[in-house]
Formats: sequence, structure tokens, C-alpha cells
Amino acid sequence: MSHETIYRALYVQGRGALCRELVRCLRTGRALRKPRRRVAERRGRIANMVNISQRPAEADDRAVPGHWEGDLIAGPQHHSAIGTLVERTTGFVMLLHLPEGRSAPRVAQAMIEAMSELPGHFRRSLTWDQGREMTNHLDIATAVDIDIYFCDPHSPWQRGTNENTNGLLRQYFPKGVDLAEFSRGELEAVAAELNARPRKRLSWQSPVEILAEVLSDPVLR
Repeated sequence: MSHETIYRALYVQGRGALCRELVRCLRTGRALRKPRRRVAERRGRIANMVNISQRPAEADDRAVPGHWEGDLIAGPQHHSAIGTLVERTTGFVMLLHLPEGRSAPRVAQAMIEAMSELPGHFRRSLTWDQGREMTNHLDIATAVDIDIYFCDPHSPWQRGTNENTNGLLRQYFPKGVDLAEFSRGELEAVAAELNARPRKRLSWQSPVEILAEVLSDPVLR
């Protein structure tokens, strides 16, 4: 039984109000309860979002490299975070160092710095969820010349490669740990270890090996 079911049962009396005996037992003394707003109403929408349904079909089958998925893994109370980027074809991982927080300007700056190091043909698109840290997505798109698409609400499977990668990363960055304590060098070491790990879907090659093949193949540019 969920907490909402209990609330509905308690507040059903008197048109949503509690009886006096129950009110005296409450720490707040509040006899009426305001229903929570929906997530979309509480957060608002990010301006100028392009839905994942508009993403090119070539991104779906992994045949064309350069299509990325991204997200944040968060520390306690979401006060700290690490940005995660994974390329769909190769599984290559990059981690964004965010020691000063997960605000939209800081995420944009870290992402621009990281993705600017990639060849132009290897940054075709980026898919993210509708987190407010991507409010400055137009700045990112312009700076690194990449198309950015947003998943539907509550649809993590639309970033399945990234979700799987985040699960692997939790072995290195457990929940409950302050992620701001990790240095840029430590993040790079973790990314390097994951990128050197053989993967079944890559015929037991590692992401860094597949990346080298992709970057040297003129047909894929």
C-alpha cells in the first residue's frame, strides 16, 4: 500500500479535511492537504526541446557512429553529480567533472569542453532526459555542432546504453557517496578502465578498440 492510498483514506472525511481528533495528532496541525502537482507542472518544460521521435533513424541501429546518450549520476540529496556520456556504436564512455554542482551552465561548460575534443563526424547527436541541467542545450548544440534530442518523461529505456553504463559506474561511485570528492584524474581513470573492458556485443573487443577502427575508417566519416 502506498502512502498516497493512506492519505486518501485519512482525508476523505469532511471533503478532504481531517476530524479534530486526528488534527491534534499532527505535528503541523494542518487539517487540509494540498495534492502534489504533477512533475511536469512542478518542473516546467525546457524551452526549444526536440523530442527523440525526431532523431534520425540511423541512430537506432548503431550502424553509424557519433550518436551519444547522456545523463547525470547523483550523490546524496542530489547535491553532487557526475555527467556521463556514452557513444551508442562503440560504447565509448566520457565522464564530466562537476565539482561545483550540476547547474545548467556548469553542465554545459563541462560538456562543451569534453565534446570539443572529438572529431566533428563523431558528434552527430546527443540524447538526454528532460532534466533541468540541460536548460542550456542550445549553447551546447551551437558550440560543438551537435543535434540534441530529449527523451519522453519517465522513459529511461530510450537511453538504454547510457542506463546500462550508469549501472556499471555505480561499482566505482556507490550511492550515498559525495561525488564532488572525486578528482578529474580519478574520473578519467574510471572511464579508461571501462573503455578497455571487452564487451560481448562488440564481439569481445573493447570500446577503445572499436573507437580506433571507427576513427580510422574513411567510409564512416
